[in-house]
Amino acid sequence: MSVFHDEVEIEDFEYDEDTETYYFPCPCGDRFAITKEDLENGEEVATCPSCSLIVKVIYDKDLFQVGEIIEAPSHAKLEVAQS
Repeated sequence: MSVFHDEVEIEDFEYDEDTETYYFPCPCGDRFAITKEDLENGEEVATCPSCSLIVKVIYDKDLFQVGEIIEAPSHAKLEVAQS
C-alpha cells in the first residue's frame, strides 16, 4: 500500500501539450508528473523525479478512456497468417 503525500484533483495540475504530461509542484522544488497515457491506462499516482513523494491524482477515468477497442485475433486468422 502506498502512502500518498496528498490527493490532488487533475484540474489543479498544469498540462504540457508537447509532452502530454500533467505537472503539479512538489514541496522539494521539482514537480510531480503523470502522463496522459498513464491516465488513459487507469494510473492514479503522480511521482516526483527528485524525491520519494507521490500524490494520488483524482480524476474522472471516463474522460480519459481512449475508446479504441482492439479485438484479439481469432484462432482461424492465426492459422492463415502462419501458413
